[in-house]
Amino acid sequence: MRVAFIGDIVGSHGRDMLKTYLKKIRTEHNIDFVVANYENASHGFGLSVKNANEIVGYGVDCMSGGNHTWDKKDVEALFDTHEILRPHNYPDEVKGTGCKVYDVAGEKLAVLNLMGHYSMPYTDNAFRKAKESVETLHADGVKNIFIDFHAEATSEKRALMMMLQGSVSAIIGTHTHVSTDDFQIVQGTAYLTDIGLTGCRDNIIGMDNATPIKQFLTGIKGHFDIPKKCKKILQIAIMDFNGGKCESAFKLKIFDDGVTLKTDAWIEKD
Repeated sequence: MRVAFIGDIVGSHGRDMLKTYLKKIRTEHNIDFVVANYENASHGFGLSVKNANEIVGYGVDCMSGGNHTWDKKDVEALFDTHEILRPHNYPDEVKGTGCKVYDVAGEKLAVLNLMGHYSMPYTDNAFRKAKESVETLHADGVKNIFIDFHAEATSEKRALMMMLQGSVSAIIGTHTHVSTDDFQIVQGTAYLTDIGLTGCRDNIIGMDNATPIKQFLTGIKGHFDIPKKCKKILQIAIMDFNGGKCESAFKLKIFDDGVTLKTDAWIEKD
């Protein structure tokens, strides 16, 4: 099966890039299933019903979340009506789930959403939850497992990969909005520390420059806004899973002027 992942969709500019390019990408690259992170999709904070419907209409099959999952009240209703995840290491009594299994191209695919600990809201242990979840999925006969690990610290993301390499199909990081240059396949597990945002590319992590610069100058926090105009980018990882292993993968950076950059994941040899 061919699975694609889009990191943090930031505001209307990120949604516009999906509207313009995603269906074309799905067709050109024969993609079977698309996962995207929604937590910044509605003006940078959370997900509204309206925007959820838009994103599904643009060609996304399942959406994962993060620390901004709860910023819009709409999300609790969306858990009942849409293929929406929240980090799986929130306590069990929290509404929603962070793990779903789908039938894709004749095989089972699990999508698992986890959130790190450094500089994040309090949650249960992501590493224990990951280990338990993967063991349960394997016991249920699910081999193809994709993980969106929403975390600030690169060390947490790398550590999860080292713990789970060979037992899941892919681990891709989100949250920082800044793409990293380490797309690789290790023991059949695709890994990328952070896929980067889809949205504005010529400012500060997809947000208007004024507030974060003022915050750095004065130490006083303010509300971040999406710029009215900007240059845009769509970043998407495309992976081929077979029997629980990732056999090949590449990443596309698509700019709003139509330029596309492709980077192949390197395969680590034993």
